[in-house]
Amino acid sequence: MKLLEIHNLSKTYRAGTRPAVHGASFASAPGEIISLVGESGSGKTTLLRLIAGLESPDQGTITLADRIISAPGRGIQPEKRGIGMVFQHHALFPHLTVEGNISYGIRKLPRAQRAETVSSLLELVGLPGFGGRYPHQLSGGERQRVALARALAPRPELLLLDEPFASLDAGLREELREETRRVLKRHGSSAVFVTHDTADALTVADRIVVLNQGTIQQIGTPAEIYGRPASAYVASFFGACNFLPPGQLATGRHIGPGAESEGLWLRPESLALVRSGEGITGIITTVRFRGTHHEVILDCHCGIHGTFTIQLHHPGDQPVAVGETWLIGRR
Repeated sequence: MKLLEIHNLSKTYRAGTRPAVHGASFASAPGEIISLVGESGSGKTTLLRLIAGLESPDQGTITLADRIISAPGRGIQPEKRGIGMVFQHHALFPHLTVEGNISYGIRKLPRAQRAETVSSLLELVGLPGFGGRYPHQLSGGERQRVALARALAPRPELLLLDEPFASLDAGLREELREETRRVLKRHGSSAVFVTHDTADALTVADRIVVLNQGTIQQIGTPAEIYGRPASAYVASFFGACNFLPPGQLATGRHIGPGAESEGLWLRPESLALVRSGEGITGIITTVRFRGTHHEVILDCHCGIHGTFTIQLHHPGDQPVAVGETWLIGRR
């Protein structure tokens, strides 16, 4: 069953320029959390704005709960789409209390029902008893939780989150990632969120849509995107990755950066320096100590495939040196 369906969506802001979004298609199920990931200018924010109704597409359709909400020349107004939004900078009303902010979108409900909704949402986001406070009395993390509760109050069919953790420091960011996923899942909410931070996507999303220069590069679960990247762009965007030619370490066929290339993407943590066995031989050219591990780079030679480099992680309590020759195996 599909809740949101994006079909062949394109958007160009100025004639003669590269489309901000080109031919994008994907769908999400009820209760699913989708992350749109990419560098600045990849099209992820434009795609979010198209879903929200803040932009109109040049081509394609957006369907939500079996209703076409957007198509060239026609669309449902943003406030009538049944979509909630959480912005990067929270956008709370400074003159309203936490209770007033959360209940703003449900003002037509009876007072008792509003109070019950606010109370249950504050409990859900871990802020019971905060209803009487004002935004300036809250920390950044608390404001983010209130913004999430406010967006959930009208029970939207879909929730959109625009870089929801960008303004938070590293420690709080990690905490809010896990908290946001927990809240959305407990509430049964469907969500699409934009981020340029791969850790956000890997932690929160059920599936990830990777964009580059307006086109979708790959769609998959976090494990699929990280462990089986479909292109050099996806592989490098989610961290260091080795593309190995066919051989003992690269059994099977997995399309690589070139149209005809065969081999396997392997992350540094999937490889190890070994004393014996089958593998590829390499000479260490770089060693960087990272505390828990050494980041090791080796030059390797593999017959007809020539010379290539491999990066891997080696235990931090087992020193190695530049110039040493090692066998490289799979963990």
